[in-house]
Amino acid sequence: MRRESLISFELISGSLNMESNMENITWVIAALIIYVIAVFAIVTRYRSAKNLQGYLLGDRSLSPWVAAFSAQASDMSSWLLMGLPGAIYAVGTSNAWIAVGLLIGTACNWFLVAKRIRRYTIITNNSITLPGYLENRFRDKSHALKISTAVFFAVFFTVYVASFFVAMGVLISMVFGIEYMTALILGATFVVAYTFIGGFLAVSTLDFFQGSLMLFAIIFVPLVVLAYMGGWTNVADAIPAGYLNMFTGADGSPVSPIAVISGMAWGLGYFGMPHILARYMAIKKERYVHKSGVIAVVWVIFALFFAVLVGIIGIAFIPGLAAPETIFIQMIDRTFLAQGALVAFPLLGGLTIVAIMSAVKSTADSQMLVVSSVISSDIYGDIIRKGKSAGRHLVWVGRFSIVAVALVAFTFATSPGAGIMVLVAIAWAGLGSSFGPIMLLSIYWKRVNVQGALAGIITGGLTVITWVYVPLVSTAAGLVTLNAATGLFALVPGFTLSFIMIIIVTLLTKEPSKEVQADFETSLKPLAED
Repeated sequence: MRRESLISFELISGSLNMESNMENITWVIAALIIYVIAVFAIVTRYRSAKNLQGYLLGDRSLSPWVAAFSAQASDMSSWLLMGLPGAIYAVGTSNAWIAVGLLIGTACNWFLVAKRIRRYTIITNNSITLPGYLENRFRDKSHALKISTAVFFAVFFTVYVASFFVAMGVLISMVFGIEYMTALILGATFVVAYTFIGGFLAVSTLDFFQGSLMLFAIIFVPLVVLAYMGGWTNVADAIPAGYLNMFTGADGSPVSPIAVISGMAWGLGYFGMPHILARYMAIKKERYVHKSGVIAVVWVIFALFFAVLVGIIGIAFIPGLAAPETIFIQMIDRTFLAQGALVAFPLLGGLTIVAIMSAVKSTADSQMLVVSSVISSDIYGDIIRKGKSAGRHLVWVGRFSIVAVALVAFTFATSPGAGIMVLVAIAWAGLGSSFGPIMLLSIYWKRVNVQGALAGIITGGLTVITWVYVPLVSTAAGLVTLNAATGLFALVPGFTLSFIMIIIVTLLTKEPSKEVQADFETSLKPLAED
């Protein structure tokens, strides 16, 4: 599964033995310094937010290129550079079904959801967060939708941020040979600092830069290794039989339909991911959405194809790795940094190492902004203060919310083996199941009402938790979970049951008000400003 295969950090930190000499590590440090300078140059340029909409949504001013690259960079993270190549290296292209699902999910999200969600959030009282959108969409005066959504967001994404703090700590420790806690403090402080200063527009612009760096690294490195090995024919000769067959495993056994469904189902999660949907909401003009979608899909095609290629070439270039997730780093090390490296240009190796670090940071900053938006706008601004606070006051609440979230996440991250990565996998399934169905139905079905929305959110979240954690199936070894018994990814039943529950409860309760239905009709037409 996608997020579960993100990175086995304890395995990597214990088994990776970088061969780089000190002179070349100096070039890595030089590349990192260049990266840090570039980050703060971008952040200081876009740091002036006069109100909460500016801080959390960039005043809806993203260009097509920035929206596309930042959406994909904030999604893919280090999984693209380490998790997927490692999964392919370990068992072959049978794991590429995940990439197929991600590509389909990305395309559907951009071309079926992006334009409508941007338009609808403007119509519904200019909503700047997804909890705010759901409350305004259904005119829920009880705040039940906003509170339930905000709680799920705050819990899931605080843990999400913790996992990426762990990623930064282990990666920095691994590359530079410093103690984990020191590396964790340095990495976390860096991300919190530029997110605190800049806000959404700075983070999105920075993610454009980081997305470009990620794409360069994932394309350039395997092509260099492929050329060194004498082309595809020589690589193919060194690959185990059946390795390139998406319908068989590395041992030649057929891939089950459930495995294919589970892999492709990762694409369903996109419909409920607030950090991605926020990019759609922030695009400057509606007519830019299609162009952004095309750019994003092309980015994803290249990124996923070459990530799979890294795993395929890697099994021929460096066979027998104990930690498959390290294959990309090992390729970088042996190509640019180790003594006797293939390419006498260590600065390029440094830049590709920095690309992995930036991949981690590009998701961590977006997740912190999501939680900050929930705390500052939805909980503090709308419920505690009941709309009395405005302007720069709420901007500072948002900034200090980031610090608070980071401190909690840091506490989790101090113990990297504490099961955080498993919780991240559950967060992806939980968010996708809880919010994906209602986000889709809210923009495509006029009849859906607040009761159906609440039922769907609760059903999706509880289904995922039950599927993964509650032992219900009796086996010879004792009771096991439905996840273990079936091998079916929790997002499949969670998303399906949530979708069905929304429809059933909606049809059993009264229609939404005329005002809600009028908003829906308005959302079907382009806005005058666009």
